[in-house]
Amino acid sequence: MEVPQETLDKLSTWFLQSLSLDASLRRAAESSLLSAATSPGFPLALLKLSSLPSVDLQIRLASALHFKNLLKSRWAPTSDNPLPDSDKTLIKSLLLPLLLQSPPLIQSQLSEALAIASSHDFPSSWPCLLPDIISSLGTSLSSGDYTSVNSLLSAANSLFLKFRHSFDTQALRLDLKYCLDLFAKPLLETFLNTSNLTTPAADPSVLKPLLECQRLCSEIFHSLNSIELPEFFEDHMREWMEKFRFYLTSTFAPQVETDGTADALRASICENLQLYMEKNEEEFKDYMEGFATAVWGLLMNAAKSPSRDQLAVTAIKFLTTVSTSVHHALFGSPEVLGQICNSVVFPNLRLRDDDEELFENNYVEYIRRDSEGSDTDTLRRTACELLKGLAVNYREQVMGLVSTQVQSMLAAFNTNPAQNWKEKDAAIYLVVALSPKPGATTGYLVDVESFFTSVILPELQGQDPNTVPILKAGALKFFTVFREQIPKPAALSLLPGVIRFLGSESNVVHSYAATCIEKLLLVKDKGPMPGPTARYGAADVDPFVPQMLTGLFNALEMPDSQENPYVMKCIMRVLGVANISVEVATGCISKLASVLAMVCENPKHPLFNHYLFEAIAAVIRRAGERDASVILIFEKTLFPELEKILVKDISEFWSYAFQIFTLLIDLHAPPLSDGYMALFQVILDPSSWKRSGSVPALVRLLQAYLRKMPNELNREGRLGQVLGIFSQLISTPSTEELGFFVLNTVVENLSYEIISPYISNIWGALFSRLQNRRVYKFISPLLIFMSLFLIKYGAGVLVDSINSIQQGLFLMILQQFWISFSTKISGTVEQKLITVATTRLICESPLLLDPAASENWGKLVDSIVQLLTNSDQAGADFEDDADVPETIEYTGSFARLHNAGKKEDDPLKEIHDPKQFFVSSLSRISAQFPGRFGPVIQQFVSPANQTALLQLCGAYNSAIV
Repeated sequence: MEVPQETLDKLSTWFLQSLSLDASLRRAAESSLLSAATSPGFPLALLKLSSLPSVDLQIRLASALHFKNLLKSRWAPTSDNPLPDSDKTLIKSLLLPLLLQSPPLIQSQLSEALAIASSHDFPSSWPCLLPDIISSLGTSLSSGDYTSVNSLLSAANSLFLKFRHSFDTQALRLDLKYCLDLFAKPLLETFLNTSNLTTPAADPSVLKPLLECQRLCSEIFHSLNSIELPEFFEDHMREWMEKFRFYLTSTFAPQVETDGTADALRASICENLQLYMEKNEEEFKDYMEGFATAVWGLLMNAAKSPSRDQLAVTAIKFLTTVSTSVHHALFGSPEVLGQICNSVVFPNLRLRDDDEELFENNYVEYIRRDSEGSDTDTLRRTACELLKGLAVNYREQVMGLVSTQVQSMLAAFNTNPAQNWKEKDAAIYLVVALSPKPGATTGYLVDVESFFTSVILPELQGQDPNTVPILKAGALKFFTVFREQIPKPAALSLLPGVIRFLGSESNVVHSYAATCIEKLLLVKDKGPMPGPTARYGAADVDPFVPQMLTGLFNALEMPDSQENPYVMKCIMRVLGVANISVEVATGCISKLASVLAMVCENPKHPLFNHYLFEAIAAVIRRAGERDASVILIFEKTLFPELEKILVKDISEFWSYAFQIFTLLIDLHAPPLSDGYMALFQVILDPSSWKRSGSVPALVRLLQAYLRKMPNELNREGRLGQVLGIFSQLISTPSTEELGFFVLNTVVENLSYEIISPYISNIWGALFSRLQNRRVYKFISPLLIFMSLFLIKYGAGVLVDSINSIQQGLFLMILQQFWISFSTKISGTVEQKLITVATTRLICESPLLLDPAASENWGKLVDSIVQLLTNSDQAGADFEDDADVPETIEYTGSFARLHNAGKKEDDPLKEIHDPKQFFVSSLSRISAQFPGRFGPVIQQFVSPANQTALLQLCGAYNSAIV
């Protein structure tokens, strides 16, 4: 692999600069790497740089990471810019040898790169990969080189992970069979041969690579057994299980026991036991009791270490699976239940030193583990899951044990609160963890009301928000979890106390206080359709708004909380619910603009930034709708920051900036200022539309301009530029619907005289596209556009303008698409448009009123009745407007701001009931031509729709004569 030294030097410099704390230097390096990414040989240069021992390890690691990410985005043949086949072939020949030579940090990245490439090419386009691994594995085992053995097993493990995570398909099963045929036997031989070398008393330096080998074999065992139990593994189950039990019941040299090597293997084995319990219980039953005893013995070991904690998590999960299986009687006796609860569950509820450390030093990770159900299983959570599993079959006994334990913990706390505060914390955690999920049929394991009054209220009402902060966090979490059960008056009386905790010095506490307020404002009460109603409205929140916002913005100034997503989400929610005064709104927008200026320097927390823009949009919308004069203040404050986003090309924020501009324009009284006009010229430039992630926001912004200043479109060729954008958008499946949004807005806001010079080009573009896109996704918006066109300009203009392209074209479109597809249209406004447009077509168009067109006329009536029947059966369009995404990353994709969302416009506001419009129009036209349409309806309208039509006529006191 020959790569010029000059190229390697450049890459080294860029990667070093990309790690710089200087934002400008870092951005310049990232830009250089982005520009170089498409140059020939770039991935090979990355691979070469990551493999050079003479290069700094940090640079090598950055290069390996970049290489992995490049493969992720460009290896697939369907990617936007796939790698050349020649590069792929060379990479596949080099990747495995380089992986074997690399240090562990580089090796992990190259293993992931191997997994990415193999997920597309292995085995069909990379048939030599697995044979090469097996051949090298045999050589390394023969020589006793376990460093190479483990590298090879690590590579194989990367290959087989897809069997754990991919959807079960026939193609996946064929790949699995291929892997099993080649690798199942060598895997077992490696596992058994290594077991023969493994003696518990062996020297740690000898034991560690052997146990690591067995861990990798165990991981591969899991992957190859994930879909179903393979015949080879069923035939050799005893050999695997005997060795698994040996590792669970053996004690190794102290160094191996304390450094996590042995526990990592045991944890992997426990995961395999759980897999077999879940998927192969019948075949596994003979081994189950022995393993339950072995796992039980592990949990009785009182060793304390992070590795032992992870082992305990997997061991407890296995016992949880057993507890809910047909073998639950193993745990059914009062003695065993008591032992499990007192020796396994309850001790693991208490906070550990590393939990306290996490609470103080990394509030985001603590909250993720404590209350958000992160991927990281905690001992506390897993222990409670075991308790829930036991309660499935032994509820009364478990309730008694839990109640006794909670009382014992609280008694210990009351004896010496300063020393025994962890007992109260554990009691709170236990009660919260055992609360049933929404919709569950089981009740609570404790008396929630009594617990809240005696245990939680004292913490919430305490005057000092900084005393024993973990208890304050637990009380706030309790309030949050049980918010729906707490009556509204009681909750509102507690709100000042919660607001006080926003001033806590603990990041966790003021984050939990913010979350508590935010979730409280989401509570809904069941009511009549169209859906549940918010329990807390503006009138409830308004008295607290000044203190809330002061506390929340002060929290953002605390150490490590400057970009606190929980606090910003609460600000967003409060601003979205409350009726804020002009004074409060201007103060908020000033503070939010300052935060925006800060994050523009280095956007690093996607979720926080999303909530920031949601909060900005909420202030603008709520305050601007109440008092339009405040918009000028908002513009003066926000324009410098929004312009900075565009000028400095802060790509992460482009779509957000466009959405905020859209909201400001929507609320701005015409005429628009020079600043807006300058921006209008920018968005008319085709180059502005090259970032796909910004296109939806740009379309919304363009629509806002079209609605606000339609007369400006008839100057300086702007309408031609807008229609050029429309043509570009409809040419691609991913943006064609957005193209129709632009076109619909043009029609809604411009007279036919203005667009008539362009109408031939518009229809030409649409029908050319239709020739290649005869699918509902394109036809549906096309019919909606044609309906809007008819409603705005009349049936005659629609028919004549289409026929001007090709004589008889409208009738062709009508017969092939309008009649058959119009019944499938969804959406209240869209169905109304189609209904009214089709009604006007059959009642106004000479083409359809001609007796020769009776069949088309009748089929259109049939389609309208069918559509109206479908709309009766469809559920109500109800959008929960309260929440926003919980996870957002900077992927270049569009993230919609709910608070900047456009309210759906109804172009037919004057028609309140489309059914009445249809029936009365039909009645009027039939009165003009008595006796003509009855026979047509009988011939071309289905019997079911004839019945429905009669019912509609009766309901609206109309008749077809």
